[in-house]
Amino acid sequence: MKKSEKEQIVADVQEKISRAKGMFFTDFTGITVEQATDLRREFHKSGIDYQVVKNTLARKALENVTGYDGVYKNLIGPTGIAFSYDDPVTPAKIIKKFSDKHEKLSCKVCVIEKQVFEGSKLDELAKLPSRNEIIAGILGSIQSPISGIVGSINAVMRDLVSVIGQIEKKKAA
Repeated sequence: MKKSEKEQIVADVQEKISRAKGMFFTDFTGITVEQATDLRREFHKSGIDYQVVKNTLARKALENVTGYDGVYKNLIGPTGIAFSYDDPVTPAKIIKKFSDKHEKLSCKVCVIEKQVFEGSKLDELAKLPSRNEIIAGILGSIQSPISGIVGSINAVMRDLVSVIGQIEKKKAA
């Protein structure tokens, strides 16, 4: 590989690192091409970039962006990096599901919002709610009092109509 190609890869990875809210460094030893294609497809569906990077080039890209010193010691062996730009925990869910199914993919280290976690924390991170789930929960919490008010107003109206109906029946009798 030429020096210019290496510099381009470092620049691309550095740009992805600076945009990413979540990064998951994986060891893909023993995965077949078909399994790797399936994994990439799952990542692509969720808007996650997955790139295999030489450790020396990944280290150079990380050195150019501060705050990732805890990652360096885990850059050993084959490394694939999942970059998540919207929801930082979605890759954890995909990697967990894939590793449970194939038992070949392992997570070396995770970075969420510039906090470095060991790969052993993958199970805990995969259990965290996604951004969309959190938003849905908040909206549900906001909406429930409003729907309660609407229900109460409807109940008062219904009871009023019922009382008027009863009065009408008494007068008619």
